[in-house]
Amino acid sequence: MNTPRTDRTLPTSTRPTSTRPASAAATSTPATSTAPPGAVDRASFLRSGALAVGAGALGVAAAAQPALAAPEPGKGPRGVGPGVDPNPHYKRPRITRLKTVTGPGITTRFRMDATDLGAPAVTPDGRILVIFGDTFEEPAVGGGWWRSPVGLYADPKRKLKHGLEWTGAVGGEVAEELVEYAHDSNPVSTILPGDVLTVGDTMYLWVMVNHGFGNVGSTEIWTSADSGETWERTAQMFPGDHLDGFSQQCTWCLNPEDDHVYLLTTGFQRDKSSILQRVHKDSILDPDAYETWGATGEGEDQQWAWGNPPTPVLHGAIGEMCLRIVEGTWVLTWFNAGLYRVDVAIADTPTGFGEAPFIETLLWGCGWGQEDDERVAQLYGPYVLPGSTLDDLHLLCSQWNTGAGWPYHVQQYRVQGLGTGMRALR
Repeated sequence: MNTPRTDRTLPTSTRPTSTRPASAAATSTPATSTAPPGAVDRASFLRSGALAVGAGALGVAAAAQPALAAPEPGKGPRGVGPGVDPNPHYKRPRITRLKTVTGPGITTRFRMDATDLGAPAVTPDGRILVIFGDTFEEPAVGGGWWRSPVGLYADPKRKLKHGLEWTGAVGGEVAEELVEYAHDSNPVSTILPGDVLTVGDTMYLWVMVNHGFGNVGSTEIWTSADSGETWERTAQMFPGDHLDGFSQQCTWCLNPEDDHVYLLTTGFQRDKSSILQRVHKDSILDPDAYETWGATGEGEDQQWAWGNPPTPVLHGAIGEMCLRIVEGTWVLTWFNAGLYRVDVAIADTPTGFGEAPFIETLLWGCGWGQEDDERVAQLYGPYVLPGSTLDDLHLLCSQWNTGAGWPYHVQQYRVQGLGTGMRALR
């Protein structure tokens, strides 16, 4: 039995400040771009399952040993029993590796056998649009016709338990780049998606402009007024060192109760905690309209408020995140890079993630050849699919075998009973 994790201790080296400039190291790209001195290539970024860059990251030693399978949920070290169950009424959710949704024979007709990520949203016209990252025609990173981001449409009427079924691509018969640009290292190597959002008749896509892989020069927000069929590239939103580099990777969700979009952001390098921001839905393209959530004072005198300098609400070495409202409840999934796993947190409000949310591990990282339904080698990028419920939650999660070069694909996972378990602890 695995009890919810509530340890949110923050290493001081990952605390954001308003004055220290970002120090993201430039990294190289797949294919032929030239990396600056001291760069880490894209394969190294995910090698050993989860590479958390930076000495302050939690669990780096664990992440560096992917050949060791994660411990059996509810069991301690060898020879040590589980002891007294502190939550006898809690039942761990059932995890099913449901379907591989990209790869040869699946997305070949879109000329995208190799891809990752997969941020989903419901389009204004009611379809499911999933946005992917670095994409190649052949089943290998660097395997021809490199583009990013790209998008595929899925049938919204198909039950999630049967797995996503693609109905078309942004661009027509094949998956075209949402906005065309040159992939080179002077200055842009690739543009990677963070998350996609629908507000009324407009879709917004948060992207990170990489000047060498992992060196985020800036972030942008692209827009679509035709349900994702075409996209307009807007001006730069924030420089890469905005908020000390804690505003690069992003997930966001519209709160219909107050018409604000809430964002959890962190660095791209998987060595930082996450902070909370918000912006009114009518001001998404106004950089000055964004507010940060932060605390002043200490102990009993601590006061949280919007407009304060940001204080981390989710601690550790955070990778890709997905924030959604599911059955009226705020649900956050993320790649816990420091501990090499995918976690979920559930809170009543967007600010509740900094308090005492329900937290559970959904997928455990492991080595290749040690996988099962809930143990996944070199996992990252968990995104919640539209149509999910608390007791039938569906995720898209990426894998990349950086040693063998394949797979580099996205799979769908089904999580059953999460809500039941959560309610048992309340």
